[in-house]
Amino acid sequence: MGANWQKWTLITVGFLFFSAVLLFPLFTVFYYALEQGVMLFWQAIHEEEARAAIWLTLKVALIVLPINVFIGVVMAWTIAYFNFKGKSLITALLDLPFSISPVVVGLMFLLLFGLDGLWGAWLVEHNIRIMFATPSIVIVTLFVTFPLIAKSLLPSMTAQGNSEEQAALILGASGWTLFWRVTLPKIKWALIYGVILSNARAMGEFGAVSVVSGHIRGLTNTIPLYVEITYNEYQFVAAFACASLLAVLAIFTLGVQVLVRGVQERRIKRSLVRGVQE
Repeated sequence: MGANWQKWTLITVGFLFFSAVLLFPLFTVFYYALEQGVMLFWQAIHEEEARAAIWLTLKVALIVLPINVFIGVVMAWTIAYFNFKGKSLITALLDLPFSISPVVVGLMFLLLFGLDGLWGAWLVEHNIRIMFATPSIVIVTLFVTFPLIAKSLLPSMTAQGNSEEQAALILGASGWTLFWRVTLPKIKWALIYGVILSNARAMGEFGAVSVVSGHIRGLTNTIPLYVEITYNEYQFVAAFACASLLAVLAIFTLGVQVLVRGVQERRIKRSLVRGVQE
């Protein structure tokens, strides 16, 4: 009886905490976005600047995601399957983007590529524009998101080992065949999970992008920056409408995460059951 009372007390406290900190604020965003009607909501989203911000956000995510997948798989493969000097250092460096403030990340690249930065004069001489343009947004987004896929893959790849890959190599499999036929099927669920996290972070990044974007209307404002600008200008319908899009993205990401995790857990259970039966 006492244990049961403690269990339900902890569950109630947890539910109240999540309701106050997460669910209620999330509901408030949707409430204010739709408060003045669906028509104004759609008009706000279809404004020229809003459409430009949405398109830029999607474009950056579409550029960053394939690069993150490639880098994440390569780094996870290297760390999980090979022993070499400096391995622990590289593993630790994967956490660096999580440790540095996004604002500091933006300042770092501003000091490198800005007009008065280390390479600023050279870039101006060769008519190459990085700062306050799409390239700078892509670069900082890559910096803050690239470890997510590798971190998602490493536990799975380390636990499963590389015995199957070694067997495939002995049988004469090429590198591409080895990856597509052996490694990818083993890591596909972890990879999907990492892709979801990376994409959500890329579309929602604010601090680093704010520093390097220049806040040029219709050109370098992503959805988070557009929300900040419209809110500061008292355009609350536009601000909450676009904020609700990010909230929908968060909910969708959570739903896919739960789905992927559930499928992965069921596959593990089935594998354990087959192992016991055999």
